[in-house]
This record gives sequence, structure tokens and C-alpha cells, in this order.
Amino acid sequence: MRALTPSSMPIGQPEVIVDFSIEQGRLSVHLKNIGQRAAYGVKTRFDKAFGGLACKKPVTELRFLRKLEFLAPGRELVQFVDLVSVYQKRKQPLKLEATLSYRDREGRRFEDRIVHDLRAYLELGQAGPSC
Repeated sequence: MRALTPSSMPIGQPEVIVDFSIEQGRLSVHLKNIGQRAAYGVKTRFDKAFGGLACKKPVTELRFLRKLEFLAPGRELVQFVDLVSVYQKRKQPLKLEATLSYRDREGRRFEDRIVHDLRAYLELGQAGPSC
């Protein structure tokens, strides 16, 4: 195996995010490496548990969010959570804080905190004409 020297080290670093989307009334959670390098030992912790698909299993307990050994650059994993109307009726949390921790190939550790207020997503398309 070749030793890495400062001039031979890959440029960039991993950058892992968790995000949400609503498309055609469907709420999904996304885990994506938007960085230039692979991420290892990716862990996502939410401050509150939230469930999907009639709460059969909390989304926060899915393996790809708890610990993912490898996430390639540009790779995105998407999980359907629930219909937005059902998610709201079940009084699931609308403000969530995610803490992501991961490392690069050389073992450097990274940790990021992302706050999501899903109420902003729920308001999309609800604005009417101005008076």
C-alpha cells in the first residue's frame, strides 16, 4: 500500500447531510454525501424520534441512519417517511435536529448539526394571491 504524503493526498473532504423533501404530498428523508470524498462510519442522531408508514418502525431506527459504514461521494439514500397529511395527523415532530458524525479515509472525524423545521415545507404551495 502506498503512503500518502501531503502532495499525494486527495483534495476535498466528505460532507454528509440529512435533508427532507415533499413531492406530491409524500415526505421523504435523504442522507447524502455532497462532499468530494467518501465518508466512513456515518451516524445520524435525531433529537426526537419520528415514525413513518403508520409508525410501524421509527425512521430514526433505520440502519442507514443509525450507522452506515461507507457513503461514496455523490451517493444519496432516500427513505419515504409518510404522506404529509398522515404525518401531521399523527402529530409527529415538525422541528428536528440531526447530528451527523463521520470520518474520512485517513480517520479525520467530522460532526455537523442540521436543524430542520418541516413547517416551512408544509407551507409550500399554500400561499394564495396577494390582496
